[in-house]
Amino acid sequence: MAGDKPPANEGWIDVHAHYLPPVYYDALRDAGVTELDGGMPIPRWSLENSLEMMDRCRTATQILSLSSPSVQFVRGAAAIRLARAVNEAGAACVKAHPGRFGLFATLPLEDVGASLAEIAFAFDNLGADGIVLMTNVHGIYLGSEALNPVFDDLNRRRAIVFLHPTSPACFEALSLGRPAPVIEFPFDTTRAAVNLVFSGTTRRCPDIKFIIPHAGGTLPFLVHRIIRASRIVSTGMNATEAMLEMQRFYCDTAGAANAHAIPALRQLVPVTQILFGGDFPFTPEPIVGDYLAFLRSTDMFTDAERAAVGKDNALKLFPRLAQDRKARR
Repeated sequence: MAGDKPPANEGWIDVHAHYLPPVYYDALRDAGVTELDGGMPIPRWSLENSLEMMDRCRTATQILSLSSPSVQFVRGAAAIRLARAVNEAGAACVKAHPGRFGLFATLPLEDVGASLAEIAFAFDNLGADGIVLMTNVHGIYLGSEALNPVFDDLNRRRAIVFLHPTSPACFEALSLGRPAPVIEFPFDTTRAAVNLVFSGTTRRCPDIKFIIPHAGGTLPFLVHRIIRASRIVSTGMNATEAMLEMQRFYCDTAGAANAHAIPALRQLVPVTQILFGGDFPFTPEPIVGDYLAFLRSTDMFTDAERAAVGKDNALKLFPRLAQDRKARR
């Protein structure tokens, strides 16, 4: 059976992998959601198919998370219930296949009190490896003052926080008739990351480790333009301070394993903060395979750097995975 044990390979760890458990499909159906983010088809996912894909692509572990729109297509108590249900489903995947999966738990972020309760449940009861947060929740961006209690609690827990883009509240005016992942996802990632820095959240919460997806959105290309604003208008910190905060981010390679993006990413963060991401099943397996082939062969990384991006950085970031591998030897 696929997934009985990790394949004999480099042991790569995919920190950007999504799951859509049956309870999530049911909720989308009940809410009448037939496409995502302005025209993206809803991919089919199953645990077995994910394991088979990992074996074929020679990756050992996926850290599972909900993609956009997370639980934000329902409101109030329904979002709270759905977050709990998908987190329990994700934890069940981890338990069923030790060493093959990890979990970024979902929060009903519109409700701060419920989010604090879900943080406690996710870490204390489910053993989650971190938290996934959409870049905004109904137009409220990460770094907004209203979300301070959530980030303060995550900082107290020294949590790993994985950002994932979602459609901006003004998406219909900006989309040009194209789905959000085509243009808006990288920019919404940048909006959220910049707001986390300029709001003072990253400085106030230094023990959170943030993973910015898709090679940092547009940050590698725009970071110098963005921080120069600190010399023109008040942003709460000077350019040097802002750059140091942005250079603390971890970034994954989802959608960016190519000769254009990697050099720019390496100018933003050190190789020790670059992680492999595949974005399956929203990115089809053949394209994930192309990303892996590039990363495994490019001369943009030395062999030691390639091992760091593929697994070693993630093993340092997620001690549970390192301990699990040691115990299974």
